[in-house]
Amino acid sequence: MKIAVCVSHVPDTATKVKVSSDNKAIDPADVSYIINPYDEFAVEEALKTKEKFGGEVVAISLGSVNSKGTIRKALAMGVDSGVLLLDDNPRDSYAVAKALAEEIKILNCDIVFCGKQSVDYDNSVVGQMIAELLGFNCISVVVDLKINGNKVIAETEVEGGKEVVETELPVIITAQKGLNEPRYASLRGIMTAKKKIIEEKSAAQAEILTEIITMQKPITKQPGRILGDDSSAVPELVKLLHEEAKVI
Repeated sequence: MKIAVCVSHVPDTATKVKVSSDNKAIDPADVSYIINPYDEFAVEEALKTKEKFGGEVVAISLGSVNSKGTIRKALAMGVDSGVLLLDDNPRDSYAVAKALAEEIKILNCDIVFCGKQSVDYDNSVVGQMIAELLGFNCISVVVDLKINGNKVIAETEVEGGKEVVETELPVIITAQKGLNEPRYASLRGIMTAKKKIIEEKSAAQAEILTEIITMQKPITKQPGRILGDDSSAVPELVKLLHEEAKVI
């Protein structure tokens, strides 16, 4: 079975993010980057699928040469090889999906795993777009997966509950937290990853359909105020809610 897993190189959620001077991107200075957390669930499920059915797992990432670090993390976990689609320019979700889809088509994959979203832009649409571009089936926000021959049965999260859906290979699976427990890279895995191949290619060109007009950090919240500790504070509270907060 040929298995692909798409991994994204994203800012660490613990990093203090600054907006660049043009107010259209994140300032990369002093920002630590990691593999997208949701993609770790995708990598783990790809490896479990290989362990059950055999085959090969290829990690694909799009970005600058710095994205090699994220591919190496997937290789250290047990992925067989990696493909880096080089492009230093920012892309929207469609352009990312287009480049990934073109590579997946070349690899002739049976199943593709992605995280349900990346933690930088949170658009949650790349996996579905890849499926549309390739004509693959797609199941999103998966928390349980079973494959029996050509049949795929998955449990997904929906508003207010869960549902079980069935489809066939080839398929795109977008992984949600709870699908599995990602394995830690062993020392042996880390050392072996250094010898594994990461093929570098120019990313397929695609039209950029959206544009970031401006980016800004959230407005800093004002500190709270204690007006009193008994009923005598109620008139002042009502006044402030009316005149300052303007909620009544």
